[in-house]
Amino acid sequence: MRSLMSDSSLILDDGVLHCAISVPGRAGSLDGPVLAEVAATLAGDTSGIGAVLLHGGGASFCTGGDVSAFGSATDPQQLVGDLATSFHRFLLALVATDVPVVAAVTGWAAGAGMSTALAADVIVGGPGTRFRPAYPGIGFSPDGGMSWSLPRLIGVARARDVLLTDTVVEGEQAHAWGMLTRLVPDDEVRSTALAVAVALAAGPRGSHAAIKALLRDSDGRTLGEHLPAEAASIAACAASADGREGVRAFLERRPPVFG
Repeated sequence: MRSLMSDSSLILDDGVLHCAISVPGRAGSLDGPVLAEVAATLAGDTSGIGAVLLHGGGASFCTGGDVSAFGSATDPQQLVGDLATSFHRFLLALVATDVPVVAAVTGWAAGAGMSTALAADVIVGGPGTRFRPAYPGIGFSPDGGMSWSLPRLIGVARARDVLLTDTVVEGEQAHAWGMLTRLVPDDEVRSTALAVAVALAAGPRGSHAAIKALLRDSDGRTLGEHLPAEAASIAACAASADGREGVRAFLERRPPVFG
């Protein structure tokens, strides 16, 4: 286990990068220094990282930005714009990384916390998980890609409804709509998310990177354009060390050991 920050909000353990994205407390707001460090880490050498695990610093995943800072700002437009720009560097790093991202969504995921959760590859929550856009409640519009990611997950009509009415979406409904990819008992959210992250970190990293790249690129392609990319990708995987090991393990009827 290696701490990447002095307060242990960012820890690399057994190939999993543990990121406490909110400040400690029952319903913590975004932790700016951690977000910046995550972005910098993912932009650097990720060869030692097999998965990213996002979780809250307290009982809730994250309740968004620090609204008290917005209220005390002499120039709120400048402050909020700067914060959104910094937050977006973090979000883009999550989406662009070749490493699978897992979110353990306990309690509330509101505002920027909801945007962050929706950017993950695997989103684990429980019946007690609560998503809320929160932006209309303070007279703001979304950031963090929420107005882009939410309609892709739940459909345009539902996204309009949820965003405009600031609807709270609870765990079971969130799972039915696709905002949570895994629904488990509330007291198992973190342990389940960790188990998924550990398994991903031990898996074929080249395969994971290729899958994420294909998924990212598929949105802008026709099927005819996408199939050649799939053919080139699977061929490259077949020639890789992990691909050769996976085939050998299958033929030898044993679990693969990926490098």
